[in-house]
Amino acid sequence: MSNYITPSQIALRQLAYFENKKVLVAGEAEDLFPVELAKHCLSVSVFTTNYGYYRQLESKSTINVHFGAELESDIDADMVLLYWPKAKMEAEYLLAMLMSKLGVNTEIVVVGENRSGVKSIEKMFESYGRITKFDSARRCSFYWGQCLEQPKAFHIEDWFKSYTVHYQQHELTIRSLPGVFSHGEFDLGSRLLLDTLPNLKGKVLDFGCGAGVLGCVMAKLNSNIQLEMCDISALAVRSSEETLKANSLSGRVFASDIYSDTAADYNFIVTNPPFHAGLDTSYNATETLLEKSASHLHSGGELFVVANSFLKYPPIIEQSLGNCETLNKTSKFAIYHANKA
Repeated sequence: MSNYITPSQIALRQLAYFENKKVLVAGEAEDLFPVELAKHCLSVSVFTTNYGYYRQLESKSTINVHFGAELESDIDADMVLLYWPKAKMEAEYLLAMLMSKLGVNTEIVVVGENRSGVKSIEKMFESYGRITKFDSARRCSFYWGQCLEQPKAFHIEDWFKSYTVHYQQHELTIRSLPGVFSHGEFDLGSRLLLDTLPNLKGKVLDFGCGAGVLGCVMAKLNSNIQLEMCDISALAVRSSEETLKANSLSGRVFASDIYSDTAADYNFIVTNPPFHAGLDTSYNATETLLEKSASHLHSGGELFVVANSFLKYPPIIEQSLGNCETLNKTSKFAIYHANKA
């Protein structure tokens, strides 16, 4: 049980709710609880927007796993187990999609840490039916409810937020789904990074692309680059694809769990790396990204990173590439650069 995150631990206390159910797990799940759950109910499917979690579960024969920005497969389920995500808008998005897919009479269990704002489900679910808190432990809450009203049809296009970014003489339209980094704003760290970049050529990777701001500006300023953009989030991948399209730019966008699906011959890796996993701050993915950067750069290839000034990334970069310089620094951000000799 200690291997489970606290929302899973509270669900484990309430297994009676899942008996004889066909359960669809969604949201901020990140452990193997769905495999345990499959022993107690008729079937378990998982829908995740997190490619790392998909890779963790895809070999488990007792559950069906679906990855994407939208659940497009037909699912035989009569109950949703929703792990409350950190972005409230993402919870609304998932609810709208899943209730529309499964329809009236679908039961729902929502689990989440109290500090994550899980209490918002009480108001959020009103348009679908009723939901009640039945358990509370380890600073987590467990809700059960049922969809009693016919949900509206779900169209992913309705969930994109568009905003404009001005950079140098260019104006770009950014398209972003809920829960995606830089949803609705031009991040100051990204702007500082762009201010520091040289002219780019060859194969360029925007790692952790979010809504695609960095990649699109780089493509606009350097029309001959071969742009690749990756992110662990399907919502980010879909957002970046839409951002490219909105600006008539081309690039390859794909999901990757750090370097799981990337090439090994980039001329430039440019990143404003994420450092959040769930509600807690985590730098593990970024540290792995930096540690292994040498094996994904072409000879003479260059790495550019923007990071919070307090983070101790230079020693990791030096260990990987043998050098690291600070090209720009503000009270909040630093731009690090290294090249592969």
